[in-house]
Amino acid sequence: MNHESKPNATVRMIEEAEAQGKVADIFADIKQTKNIDFVPNFWRTLATNPTLLELIWTELKTLMHPEALSRESKLDPTTREIIALAVSATNGCDYCINSHTTALRKLGMDVETLGEVMGIVGLFNQTNSLSDGYQIEPDVRPPLD
Repeated sequence: MNHESKPNATVRMIEEAEAQGKVADIFADIKQTKNIDFVPNFWRTLATNPTLLELIWTELKTLMHPEALSRESKLDPTTREIIALAVSATNGCDYCINSHTTALRKLGMDVETLGEVMGIVGLFNQTNSLSDGYQIEPDVRPPLD
């Protein structure tokens, strides 16, 4: 199997030990909220711009970990992660696919169920492409209430 190599990162990630101030606080919050013992590369990369790190972490925490903010969500954690995995697979983001697959496995999803999720993702990528290619006008519309 031929695997193309990924390009090197475009910036040097911030190491946990060198994080200070707002970045150190966010790193600690990420570890506590996600119940992990390290800061993932995604967050260490965003930390090169503390404002961006704060914006993205705040939005992600609000939508993906509402319980950490004492907020109730209509979507359970598994459903939120399935959505994240579906979008990540569709966009071809290797990092995100691995991250959200890991989260789903931690939530108890087995490989057979994961295969079902990926089958549905693939099916709807195909049907979406067919609908777009044929320029099919929608005839089934949701209620506007």
